[in-house]
Amino acid sequence: MTLLASKPTTRTYTPEELLSLPNGNSFELVGGHLVEKNVSLESSNVEALFAFRFQAYAMERGIVAVFPSSLGYRCFRDEPDKVRRPDVTVVRVERIAALPEPNPGFMPIVPDLAVEVVSPNDIVYEVEEKVQEYLAAGFPLVWVAHPKTRTVTVHPLSDRPAIFTADDELTAESVMPGFRCKVADFFSAPAATPADGMRT
Repeated sequence: MTLLASKPTTRTYTPEELLSLPNGNSFELVGGHLVEKNVSLESSNVEALFAFRFQAYAMERGIVAVFPSSLGYRCFRDEPDKVRRPDVTVVRVERIAALPEPNPGFMPIVPDLAVEVVSPNDIVYEVEEKVQEYLAAGFPLVWVAHPKTRTVTVHPLSDRPAIFTADDELTAESVMPGFRCKVADFFSAPAATPADGMRT
């Protein structure tokens, strides 16, 4: 749910100006140009399911923090003014605690896990380019979710990518020890129970 939705704007912006825009959370910043993020009902739902399942783990263990796409990452060594907004990110809390500034406008460190959800308007080679951009910046783990095929492609920093299908189980031991989830569960909402506050 990322990448170019239209041609970049002709005016250039700084990251500080992006922060001040009333709708700035809808844009990334590449080469000084605003790049609007693609969205769709399906990809937004999948994004929410990733965030839901990661947040459940975070609340139970207390060792990671989970962020939505509204958080911009300004952590690209070769392009210090670039701002990207992965759809869901996970960062270990001790790394956040070590930040010199407690509440930076953009996250200055790479996430421990980044998730990109492919939207119908995304172009395959642009998704791949963005993944390579993340890996070049040192993102240790990138997951690309494909709602149409109900698959997740896992891109480790130091290994080859692997495709996981609906019946496979995903783990992220280096980031979230003990976390396990079937791929299919990222593409379907959990069943409501009385504990969910939805009594009938």
